[in-house]
Amino acid sequence: MGALLGLVGGLGLLLLLSWLTGPPPRPRTPSGPSRLARLLAAAGASGITPAAVVTLSAVLAGTTFVVMVAVSRTPPVALVFAVLAGWAPFGVLAARARRRTRELAEVWPEAVDNLASAVRAGLSLPDALAGLAVRGPEPLREPFERFALDYQVTGRFSESLDRLKDRLADPVGDRVVEGLRVAREVGGGELGRLLRNLSGYLRDDARTRSELEARQSWTVNGARLAVSAPWLVLLMLSFQSEVVQRYSSPAGVLVLGFAAVACVVAYRLMLRLGRLPRERRILA
Repeated sequence: MGALLGLVGGLGLLLLLSWLTGPPPRPRTPSGPSRLARLLAAAGASGITPAAVVTLSAVLAGTTFVVMVAVSRTPPVALVFAVLAGWAPFGVLAARARRRTRELAEVWPEAVDNLASAVRAGLSLPDALAGLAVRGPEPLREPFERFALDYQVTGRFSESLDRLKDRLADPVGDRVVEGLRVAREVGGGELGRLLRNLSGYLRDDARTRSELEARQSWTVNGARLAVSAPWLVLLMLSFQSEVVQRYSSPAGVLVLGFAAVACVVAYRLMLRLGRLPRERRILA
C-alpha cells in the first residue's frame, strides 16, 4: 500500500514539474464562422447576428406554444406547431439564400462584361471594379460601392477584395475575385480574354441550371404540398378542442411523433435526390 501511494505521489510530482517547465500552451485560434453565420451571409443579411435569429426562433416557438395550448388545450399538438414556428426563421433564411444565389448567378455575366469593357477602355482594375457600383447590375452595386470605399480609404487592393468576398458570400463571386487577384499580381496581360471566357461560361451554366430547375419545380412544389397538408388539417382541427384532445393520449402522441418523423425524412430524402449540384465556396 505504501509503495502504491509513493508511486501515485511521484507521478503527480512528475506531472506538476512537466507543467511548470513545459512550453506555454498555444493560444486557441479563432474558429471560422458558424453555419448560421454563413447562412446569414449567403442570404444577404450579414447585419443580423446569429444570436438574434436564435432569440427570434425561441420567442416564436414559445409564443406559438402558449397560443396553441390556449386554443386546442392539447400540449402535444401545441408542441408540434411550436417546433414549426421555431424552425420558420431558419427556413426563411435558407429560401432567401437560394433566391439570392439564383439572382446573382443571373447577373454575374453582365457584371463581368462590364469589367471587360472597362479594362479594354484603359481603366485600372480597381477603378473598373469601383465602376460596378454605378454601372453594374442592381444586386451587385452595394457590395462594389463598399469595395470602392474600402479601397479609397486603405489603398490595399488585396484586403479590399477579401472584404468584398465576405460581403458577396457567393461561389461565383469567389471565382471572379480570385481571378482578378491573380491577374493583378502577375500582370494581367490576358485579363480581357479571361473575363470574356468567364462571362460565356457563366451564361451557359446559368442557362442550363435554370432549365433544370424549371423542370423539377413541379416535383418540389408537389412534395412541399404533400408534407404541409396533414399539418394544415391538424391546425384546422385544433379549433375543435373535443376532437383534437384525442392526441393527448399516449397513442395520439405516438401518431404525432411518427407523422413528424415520416414527413421530415421523406422531405429531406426528396430534396437530396432532386438536388442539383451546388458550387461550394472553396476559396473563402
